[in-house]
Amino acid sequence: MPLNRLETYYDAVPRAGARAEDFGPLTLFVREGSGGWPYYARPALAGPTAVTAADVDRVRARQRALGVPESFEWVAETTPALRAAVEQSGLVVHEHPLMVLDAAAVPAVVPPSGGVTVRTLDADDPALPSAVAVPFLAFAEPGTRTGVAGRTELAAHAEELIADGTVARLAGRMRAGLTSVAAALEDGTVLSAGQHQPVGVVSEIVGVGTLPAARRRGLGLAVTAELIADARARGVETVFLSAGDEDVARLYGRLGFRRVGTALIAEPPAV
Repeated sequence: MPLNRLETYYDAVPRAGARAEDFGPLTLFVREGSGGWPYYARPALAGPTAVTAADVDRVRARQRALGVPESFEWVAETTPALRAAVEQSGLVVHEHPLMVLDAAAVPAVVPPSGGVTVRTLDADDPALPSAVAVPFLAFAEPGTRTGVAGRTELAAHAEELIADGTVARLAGRMRAGLTSVAAALEDGTVLSAGQHQPVGVVSEIVGVGTLPAARRRGLGLAVTAELIADARARGVETVFLSAGDEDVARLYGRLGFRRVGTALIAEPPAV
């Protein structure tokens, strides 16, 4: 599958919730309003292919002025020169397998045991706040090992995301058909959740995370399979994602995803 289809998607999807600022070979997406995941800079869709460290520095200065993370995202194979430029600017680059679902794949997932149900949520579902909160807690404790954060932390963070408007904004995107959310629940508590974001016939699965205390039960794969089913029901032809690492990529391979490239994320070094 041509990577340019993904490039078109990457340029289009942030525009529903962010303004785009032009920096020549780079575009900076800036979220409108507060709360939610911050956006990033990436290569301009129709801009020059050459990128210099000075170009990166200009975007980073603007990000600092806005008070947003100095973050860049792109595909290694489509903009190979950007890596050297961001590294010269002092950023650290992280690699993630970029994977596309085979068109003929029929994901087979063993249903989770223990009374867990997996379903697609609607915008008014009372489980939505927890489904939004789970990935935040999951990414704060990266990896696949069983972690610390559990139901108490989940309830507290869900309340925070209600208060800052994050849940309401996501519900609005769901009503507009811009985002779909799936979750695995046990006794009414969300243990794993994720999203896909359709634009035309392409959709990216994002933010799949499992409550750290509930890991190693196959919940993330079950949620991903539900998102795939929902995307296909909406007429999506190309489903893709970026895996956290090679171990996670092997898990997604069980569902029929295959690697097509490398997604890169650049950010300042940890202090």
